Amino acid sequence: MSEITVDLAGKPVREVNRLLHDPLNGVTTVNVLNPDGAHNIAVGVNEAVKVEIHGNAGYYAGGMNKFADIVIHGSAGTGVGENMMSGSIRVKGFASNAAGASAHGGLLVIEGDAGLRCAVSLKGGDIVVDGNVGSFSAFMAQAGRLVVCGDAGDALGDSLYEAVLYVKGKIKSLGADAQEEPMTEADFTGVAELLAKAGLKHDPKSFKRIASARSLYHWNADADQEY
Repeated sequence: MSEITVDLAGKPVREVNRLLHDPLNGVTTVNVLNPDGAHNIAVGVNEAVKVEIHGNAGYYAGGMNKFADIVIHGSAGTGVGENMMSGSIRVKGFASNAAGASAHGGLLVIEGDAGLRCAVSLKGGDIVVDGNVGSFSAFMAQAGRLVVCGDAGDALGDSLYEAVLYVKGKIKSLGADAQEEPMTEADFTGVAELLAKAGLKHDPKSFKRIASARSLYHWNADADQEY
């Protein structure tokens, strides 16, 4: 096991990203100090390496992640885990808008709250939020799962496709074509597995299942735009 440390104080983010994109030759952990909200930290990582970001990260931290396990010891700006393919990202604090946008795979864990449009256009990844999510979360989510252990804002799951949402707290309103459905044993098992991976202790039986009513899949000329 080998660790290295990169101090971003007075250095461009490009240096840490170049390091992570080059062969790591046995390095298993990269510590990033003094991120100070810098954007695009640890984007496009293709190696199975642990990246510890000690502080707050800016926009698109961990974007396009593949294989890496990234931990942000602070909060994250817009688009954390955007277009993630695999691996994991854990945000110890708050995540701003569009967390996990278009994620195809992997696991994003947010220990605090998430802002607007969490899981927007989700394409197959799993997202677990220990706190609340903002309005229009899972907008046009196509595949994957979103687990919300707190409350959800307005228009949850608007224009939802085949992604499935699980919410423990209150839902301010559901978006177009989203509906609550009965939880099945498979849902209880899936939520329990995701909570265990996230290291969170909640009762899977306390969650509600939200999925698509599938009425928007095909154009209906008789609907007169009334959906």
